[in-house]
Amino acid sequence: MNGPSLSGLFLRFCLFSLMAVGGATALVPEMHRQVVDLHGWMSSADFATLFAIAQAAPGPNVLFVSLIGWKLAGIPGALVCTLGMCLPSALLAFTVGRLWDRFRHSTWRMAIERGLAPITIGLVLGSGCLLVQATGTRGPLLVIAALSALLSFRSKLNPLWWLAGAALLGGVGALS
Repeated sequence: MNGPSLSGLFLRFCLFSLMAVGGATALVPEMHRQVVDLHGWMSSADFATLFAIAQAAPGPNVLFVSLIGWKLAGIPGALVCTLGMCLPSALLAFTVGRLWDRFRHSTWRMAIERGLAPITIGLVLGSGCLLVQATGTRGPLLVIAALSALLSFRSKLNPLWWLAGAALLGGVGALS
């Protein structure tokens, strides 16, 4: 298994950066396809583990990009992937943000906002489906995840309560 070059990683994550409508998490399926399926740089289980570690850590969702880079090319890989993921979208956001305020009452601006919402939702749902497949999640866990999502959507309680409840069920062995 040959590893990627640093310049190749940088360019790949620059492209991911510009496709990340809704954040880096929305691109999990495409990153998985590139890193696991297409190039074989790591296993699906490794990818899911890195994603889980990054989500458990405090901070932005984009942390898993750094872990992917670290796994593939050490600290230089982590830096290159993080820079590639953050720099292009930051520059684009800065440029568009300056224009966005100028056209705040424009009909095309409202149309763009309404059009991007379902795309973002679809990308995030696709990420969730891919991670379920990669981890080999079983029936009871899927039911708990769906119930937690529904309760989070329907109630005003913080989703961490549902996460704590699921952790408690797992801790007492109810999910084995």
